[in-house]
Amino acid sequence: MAGCRLARIRDNGVLEVAAMPDVLLTVGTRKGLFIGRRHDGRWEFDDPSFPAQAVYSVAIDTRRPTPRLLVGGDSSHWGPSVFHSDDLGRSWTEPARPSVRFPEDTGASLERVWQLHPAPQHSPDVVYAGTEPAALFRSADGGESFELVRPLWEHPTRSRWVPGGGGEAVHTVVTDPRDPEALTVAVSTAGVFRSRDGGAAWAPSNQGVSAVFLPDPNPEFGQCVHKIAQDAGDRDRLYLQNHWGVFRSDDAGASWSDIGSGLPSDFGFAIAAHPHRPDTAYVFPITADSDRVPADHRCRVYRTTDAGETWEPLSRGLPESDHYGTVLRDALCTDDADPAGVYFGNRNGELYASADDGDSWRLLAEHLPDVLCVRAAVI
Repeated sequence: MAGCRLARIRDNGVLEVAAMPDVLLTVGTRKGLFIGRRHDGRWEFDDPSFPAQAVYSVAIDTRRPTPRLLVGGDSSHWGPSVFHSDDLGRSWTEPARPSVRFPEDTGASLERVWQLHPAPQHSPDVVYAGTEPAALFRSADGGESFELVRPLWEHPTRSRWVPGGGGEAVHTVVTDPRDPEALTVAVSTAGVFRSRDGGAAWAPSNQGVSAVFLPDPNPEFGQCVHKIAQDAGDRDRLYLQNHWGVFRSDDAGASWSDIGSGLPSDFGFAIAAHPHRPDTAYVFPITADSDRVPADHRCRVYRTTDAGETWEPLSRGLPESDHYGTVLRDALCTDDADPAGVYFGNRNGELYASADDGDSWRLLAEHLPDVLCVRAAVI
């Protein structure tokens, strides 16, 4: 691919020079969606879409010849909706009938779409939506219409789920590229729930995850899980950022172990996995509970390359002075390039990018509205 090239020295001392692929970067904010494109190594951003709408969820569905963009917008006047674009954001379609809505017999109404998650290639038209109130919806037509996954909505523990500070929501969906029947969700604040039969039955899966704010710190459910990411090499390996605690599972979420040692704080909202390198994940530590700003007032991403045994700070190119920009649960992501692009936005309205697995960073945009979610993909 022609254009700008990225040079770096590998561990064996060999200088490697690679072309920088074109990347689409979507940034959901409190007031609209911003779309950036990297071409020939240069970034350009469009004017915002969905002005005055809070964009809490974005998905880039790369299973199609031209990626489909899905956006969960929230208008203070018209309410929440899901939009899609098949021309990389140049135009948008909103179904005439709301694509995500609760059946009348549930007595519930949609407050927000927190997550949009295209399934792997084995289910080419399936998209999942996680919502507030805490529910999972499934689409079989690429995200144009959704149906409620009733067994999770009707789970016998639901009456004892308690909303977190940001509400009661299904905010994370994890699927398995090996098995279309395997589903994992995170619920605030009910914890992790797993299904092994395509959503027909669900079970809490929080063994080892603490809930330090409850009288029983090790309940079956009730943990305040902030985000889950799946390892690139071992699909049974999951990383979890909790409300206090960073954890790893080696058995697809059946049990968890603490891997937060070595971080300046094990509280945070975001966690992301490298798209290609096994055992590699990223977090953004936050001070908590009363002072939810970057740990030590430093703007730093932390990376592990050994599945959480050790962590290293990544700050080259990031602000060196005191910093107070909090990174929310969906505002840290990777693309699918190699080396990987890593991106995060914060509540200061700053957007940062790395094109070398997080080794160095550059500021892409500033003075944006609060950044709520970030998604990127090679196009």
